[in-house]
Amino acid sequence: MSEPALILHNYWRSSASYRVRIALGLKGLAYRYQLVHIIKDGGQQKLPAYRSKNPMAQVPTLEVVEAVDAGAAPVHRFLPQSLPIIEYLEERWPTPPLLPADPYLRARTRALAELVNSGIQPLQNLSTTRKLVELGGDEKAWLATFIGDGLAAFAASADDTRGRFCVGDSPSIADCFLIPQLYSARRFGIPYAQHASLVEIEQACAELPAFAAALPEKQPDAVP
Repeated sequence: MSEPALILHNYWRSSASYRVRIALGLKGLAYRYQLVHIIKDGGQQKLPAYRSKNPMAQVPTLEVVEAVDAGAAPVHRFLPQSLPIIEYLEERWPTPPLLPADPYLRARTRALAELVNSGIQPLQNLSTTRKLVELGGDEKAWLATFIGDGLAAFAASADDTRGRFCVGDSPSIADCFLIPQLYSARRFGIPYAQHASLVEIEQACAELPAFAAALPEKQPDAVP
């Protein structure tokens, strides 16, 4: 069976999109970058054409174009949500692995990713902070609390698993989630230098081409 073509519907500054770009790079997979501007036109993710791919109207979405039967038209399949997308990449292309072999460490890796995925990022999401401001909340204090507390929890959680990276000495799914979250922390002015372990992991990741290529400012739709 031939390899599928991959199309990543994403936005340069989306931390969830950033995660998937890192994973694709670590796997050495070619893909087409499809811009979905989440601010322009009231949010292109809300347009019917995109909602048909991702009813939640969020980025990223991975489009998998695969020839199932010889001579037949290729099948287009759509995967939403960054964690299932990366899990799909891990199962479909297991080398190099983004999960350790040990079952306990695999679970710990997923737990670290989920700490960001459900414990931090949704609270900084544009739709969340817009609603917060509409209701009269203090956005800066909100972000400082939830990003700051979340990164402290991440550092403590990774204390007994980390080597050069979040889990041991090879990059994993956990690193795919941590690095975009640290980018968001800098963007929102939330300090994390007090967590030396996170700074060291970030430095190790920065040495790898996959992380460098996935940086938001390196994307074709990036705005200075």
